[in-house]
Amino acid sequence: MSYTIEKREKGYVLFTIRRSDKRNAINYEVMNGLEEAIKEASEADSKVLIITGEGDKAFCSGGDLSVFHLLHTKEEAYPMLSKMAAILYSLLTLPIPTIALMNGSSVGGGCELAAACDFRLARNGIKAGFVQGKQAITTGWGGGSILAEKLPAANAMKMLMDAELQTAEELKACGFIDALFEKDALMACEAYLEKILAKDLRVLESYKRIWIRKWEETKLRERIEEEVRNCALLWESDAHHDYVKSFIMKKR
Repeated sequence: MSYTIEKREKGYVLFTIRRSDKRNAINYEVMNGLEEAIKEASEADSKVLIITGEGDKAFCSGGDLSVFHLLHTKEEAYPMLSKMAAILYSLLTLPIPTIALMNGSSVGGGCELAAACDFRLARNGIKAGFVQGKQAITTGWGGGSILAEKLPAANAMKMLMDAELQTAEELKACGFIDALFEKDALMACEAYLEKILAKDLRVLESYKRIWIRKWEETKLRERIEEEVRNCALLWESDAHHDYVKSFIMKKR
């Protein structure tokens, strides 16, 4: 399996992408696993959903281009982009707190996944960035719209338009990362969540509802849909296909 889902005694669900040989890139199986984890976390009596990656090199390197390079036109790309955007919106609006445990570097769609979580905890020394601009596309899973909700406008816009990797320290300074850790990732995450996990589930759900209501009223889902369609248009461009071909050749 490309992932595992574990219900831990301390009251959280742990979802782990297990594709360290692919830098924990997202394929269709991982997408299905995320859907399963979100469903399980919403139905169980869990208080938090934690998302992380296998190993200590990468949290998530985004979409697996060795799989998605087969998508050429906007009609072919849209279903994949739309499916993942729906998953991230479900993650964003999950009734309980969520945290991206960034055990390693994160690029492109991996940052979109992290942005959809309520908190981001990162290992000191990692790098992360919304590098889609270098691929001649934009964020296509809703990450740009989500980032605009969570960061000051100038910070979010510069991250997206620069399309560069930044250090964990820089990302903490701009507000993308909430806290840094040094050693054991899960122990650090449990310590970060200790006070939250001690609260009654109904309290956590009531507070989370404040933000869910805001996103519903500001029609975030519709804005994400527009973002997906814009990315699908760019996906079929020669510039993007040239980038993907170059990427695949380097891997070979």
